[in-house]
Amino acid sequence: MSPHVLDQAIALEPAGDDLWRGRTHAEYANFIGPYGGVTAAQLLQAVLLHPQRLGELVAFTINFAAAVADGEFHVRARPARTNRSTQHWVVEMLQDDQPVATGTAMTAVRRRTWGATEAEMPQVPPPQDLPREAARGVAWVRHYERRYAEGNVPTEWKGQGGPSSRTRLWLRDAPDRPLDFASLTAMADNFFPRLWLRRATQVPIGTVSMTVYYHADSTLLQATGTDYVLAQAQGQGFRNGYLDQAGQLWNRQGDLLATTHQLMYYKE
Repeated sequence: MSPHVLDQAIALEPAGDDLWRGRTHAEYANFIGPYGGVTAAQLLQAVLLHPQRLGELVAFTINFAAAVADGEFHVRARPARTNRSTQHWVVEMLQDDQPVATGTAMTAVRRRTWGATEAEMPQVPPPQDLPREAARGVAWVRHYERRYAEGNVPTEWKGQGGPSSRTRLWLRDAPDRPLDFASLTAMADNFFPRLWLRRATQVPIGTVSMTVYYHADSTLLQATGTDYVLAQAQGQGFRNGYLDQAGQLWNRQGDLLATTHQLMYYKE
């Protein structure tokens, strides 16, 4: 059997010390360039593959410095500081020897401690009771099964949105793929722009920076397996050409897998 399409997209081969080579994948194309969630997963994969990595992912930030062109790229990932139980990383994606995305990551050896979750999982119908989203015009959407409970993409662009930008949906990779840090990172970028929901106006927009905080370890991700993830996102502030949104991703059992924050620019 051929590898899952996501594994094909994030595949990297060694190209030198702290350096990997990869290619964009047509199946994760967006309106302009590749889907940002997969670009994030590609940068993260270089950290996951690095022979010096200590522990598991705790946090990851990607800054989209320029449009990623279709074709080959290089990812450089190096540990900037290694402590007894934590490690800090600097990552960048290069095309024509110029950075198109930069990032930082933190990994750590997790130790069992007291824990609690104050964020409340939204109460929504189970995924089997919600219709699957129809195919859309960009390729990457085909590789997710998405079932909206609230806040779907506007059906009419009349400039008359609602009072809230909140979206809640169940999603998983299509075809099925066991959840891991790379796929969870890609899912964190699954939300369409909050401005479109608030205003029902399809203005040009793009992500500038995205951060993911991982509350799940690899054991919890493996236990979630190929089941649905409940994702929620809501805008927080819209002003002077920039907006930010906050999101959470849960498994069906109510475990908080990750929280995410994203900064976007928009034009008028």
